[in-house]
Amino acid sequence: MTEEELRHNVEKALDEIRPFLQSDGGDISLVSIEEGKTVTVRLEGNCVGCSVNQMTLKSGVEMTIKKYAPHVEKVINVG
Repeated sequence: MTEEELRHNVEKALDEIRPFLQSDGGDISLVSIEEGKTVTVRLEGNCVGCSVNQMTLKSGVEMTIKKYAPHVEKVINVG
């Protein structure tokens, strides 16, 4: 998978997640992809101070990104 394909797949995953976050007044954006294995995102809006955002990041965001890009090893939130 090329870097461009990986970025496209990660953006597709974020597009799938975004409506759920927006319904709670939040959002998410892609910051970077390092070495094709680590995806850095920024949770925005109400997601920033939300106490469940780490759970959301692991269970929702990371799982969905791995569905589109299985070789991604971890997802980090830079807040």
